[in-house]
Amino acid sequence: MSTPLKLIVGLGNPGEAYARTRHNAGFWLVDELVRRQNGVFRAEARHQGELARVRLDGQDLWLFKPMQFMNRSGMPLASVASFYRIAPEEILVAHDEIDLPVGTVRLKQGGGHGGHNGLRDAIAHIGDAFWRLRLGVGHPGEKAEVVDYVLMRAPAHEEGLIRDAVAAGADAVALMIGQGAQKAMHRLHSRAVSSGCGA
Repeated sequence: MSTPLKLIVGLGNPGEAYARTRHNAGFWLVDELVRRQNGVFRAEARHQGELARVRLDGQDLWLFKPMQFMNRSGMPLASVASFYRIAPEEILVAHDEIDLPVGTVRLKQGGGHGGHNGLRDAIAHIGDAFWRLRLGVGHPGEKAEVVDYVLMRAPAHEEGLIRDAVAAGADAVALMIGQGAQKAMHRLHSRAVSSGCGA
């Protein structure tokens, strides 16, 4: 059974200085979906972000990048959801995840923010019932180093693994819409990462 999704939100920080940092993996995901569907992002001042409309597996879908900094992305997300009357259960938020190894990707619905400021703000504005696509970027090993770590560009090999995860995540979105979340989860969670670590 298909899973009804109407809005996919990528979390990241606006501006060229952040474009290729680990923290912007969520932006990469919606960029990939727009590229695949030949969509175009347009600036929407009303919603403080960039919005694209595409059709995926016969379903109309909004793709959104909040153009506020990560810790203030909840209000733009809530604005789009309210304007288009989209329920939290019909929203998927893609984000970087330090608690997953580099290149892994996981899909889940609901839960806490795990210390992620973008998720924390999203939950504050729309509750926690939305879907999450978690793109593993690895952990620096020390909690004190996390902020600098996610705001840096990954080494080329790791960036390649994250980009592979983004592609797998984009495949999973299509599968989720066409055949349901369980199939998408199974595909993602049984996927092997090319570095040799299991996914």
